[in-house]
Amino acid sequence: MRSDTHEPDPSAAHSANERQFFGHPWGLANLSGVEMWERFSFYGLQALLAYYLYYSVADGGLGMQESTALSIVGAYGGLVYLTSVAGAWVADRILSAERTLFYSAILVMCGHISLAILPGFVGVAIGLVCIAVGSGGLKTTSQVVLGQLYDREDPRRDGGFSIYYMGVNIGGLLGPLITNALWGWKGFHWGFGAAALMMAIGLIQYILMRKQTIKDAGHEVANPLPKSKYLPVFIGAAVVILGFVMLFVSGVLHVNQLSNITALIALLIAVGLWVEMYRSDLVTADERSRLIGFIPMFIAGVLFFSIFQQQFTVLAVYSDQRLNRNLFGWEVPPGMVQSINPLFIIIFAGVFASMWTKLGNRQPTYGVKFALALMVSGLTMLIFLPFAGGEANSTPFWVLALILFLLTMAELLLSPVGNSMATRLAPAAFPTRMFALWMLSVSLGTALSGSLAAFYDPNDAGAERAYFMALCAGAAGVGLIMFLMRGWINRKFIDVH
Repeated sequence: MRSDTHEPDPSAAHSANERQFFGHPWGLANLSGVEMWERFSFYGLQALLAYYLYYSVADGGLGMQESTALSIVGAYGGLVYLTSVAGAWVADRILSAERTLFYSAILVMCGHISLAILPGFVGVAIGLVCIAVGSGGLKTTSQVVLGQLYDREDPRRDGGFSIYYMGVNIGGLLGPLITNALWGWKGFHWGFGAAALMMAIGLIQYILMRKQTIKDAGHEVANPLPKSKYLPVFIGAAVVILGFVMLFVSGVLHVNQLSNITALIALLIAVGLWVEMYRSDLVTADERSRLIGFIPMFIAGVLFFSIFQQQFTVLAVYSDQRLNRNLFGWEVPPGMVQSINPLFIIIFAGVFASMWTKLGNRQPTYGVKFALALMVSGLTMLIFLPFAGGEANSTPFWVLALILFLLTMAELLLSPVGNSMATRLAPAAFPTRMFALWMLSVSLGTALSGSLAAFYDPNDAGAERAYFMALCAGAAGVGLIMFLMRGWINRKFIDVH
């Protein structure tokens, strides 16, 4: 029987003579780099997507209804994280985390090329599916590989994930700036082309540094699938995908329901994954206890991301229609507003990384960090209230900048910390699948950001105030409950705090 004690991952061994990157394994630089370019392409696209969908054909868009466009944006963002489950399964059963990462990066690049060169709805459908599947696989596996560069109890882990997160946000900063500039200069498809080019750069960088920096990390297939089962699995997946497409073609399902459908699927898969791990004979009693403690963390993640990801739905419309974007005589394109959050991340991620590293075992527990993140994000929604029902372009730019600053502080308390937490809580038999479960909280929250957007009415001051007050009450209230539960969460996590 396997011992309950945590043995260091074999791939995580390091020596005093190992080449390091700011005191961390050099593989951190490579993984941060490829994820930076992937995030450049992802956020560069997402900064344009809502506008491309609901702008008129005369303005270069597709002329969709606004609510339908926001539902697609929410569903697409949710699908990126939802497909992390498929990526985790492929990594655990067939390819390994590192190989899944590599092939996912290729798929992302193909998706951006499709959006750049294929016109209309065909390019949108092919491009978004390829990017969602590829990004989901890459996002999960890159952080699993990163986690295996460290021993489980290595105090550098949270700091390493924060540095990785800073690299991600460099891409998130540059992506919207460049794609919006190209949109204004040459049109939407030039912005999509820039995203394809940058993903190609990231792929080349990873290939050149792959052997020297990653080495054996992420190469083990944790639970190999017998080759005799490959064909039935692939046929089953094809049947499910085809059936789903036919439901839309036949009119049973509609595009404006996409975010709700994605949220429901994410929830069902998350429950299934959790039950599968909890009931597995490969999971020890201590690991089951940690899975129980993970439940409120998952709920907190869903609530946080349902608010935070509204920067691509509700705040995208708000920036386009309500925000005064005139800065020093220059009108900022609406999509460039989405570079504000990554800019704050770049400035403050290092501060948080240093703070966690310096505090070491004295830093707040995971439960406290998550509770604070929820309370900050909820209370931030109250800043919108004085400007509810205002005229077009009436909200000062500094107001939205302040809101995004506070959401960034909340994000740094929850998102990179949650990534690190998932790798520490993972049962030894399911390292990638546990991270996929955490990604499903992001998927569910992101999809809900599109669903919630249907209740936002900027033309009714009372409805707009009620909307933001409801977000505040939900997030801040659950945050307070989590803070009161912090002792119970610590006990369930046993030796992971």
